[in-house]
Amino acid sequence: MARILVVDDDAAVQVTIRLLLERAGHSVVTASDGRKGLALCQTADFDLLFLDIFMPGMDGFETMRMVRQQRPQIPIIVISGRPISSEADTGPDFLTMATKLGAISSLQKPFRPADLLAAVTDCLEAAQRGSPSRPTGGIASSL
Repeated sequence: MARILVVDDDAAVQVTIRLLLERAGHSVVTASDGRKGLALCQTADFDLLFLDIFMPGMDGFETMRMVRQQRPQIPIIVISGRPISSEADTGPDFLTMATKLGAISSLQKPFRPADLLAAVTDCLEAAQRGSPSRPTGGIASSL
């Protein structure tokens, strides 16, 4: 199965994602912030990156930009607990912004396990096909 890096400053989210992915047969490495995640990307190969958008220090946008410079082929799923605004003029939709900046898919926290696993499967299949298109599944990037 896949080798997946999870970068999130919330330890509970890290553990939840790790358990779900390991039960599905994947190998998981976690990092608590963008700098640690970037360092891991520089020293090891991963098939997929889960990246929280809002973290202290280096946020997910900056981390994604740096990862894209060094490993442009790695699929990225962005995650965020910030609410998606119900009206377009109340605030930015950061998950959609992240997908426009290079993430393959996005998940709003809290997410359902089935949505997370579907997003992983879709992203890994798209990467194997070498497809730049955005997969659909779960709460995918077409928000």
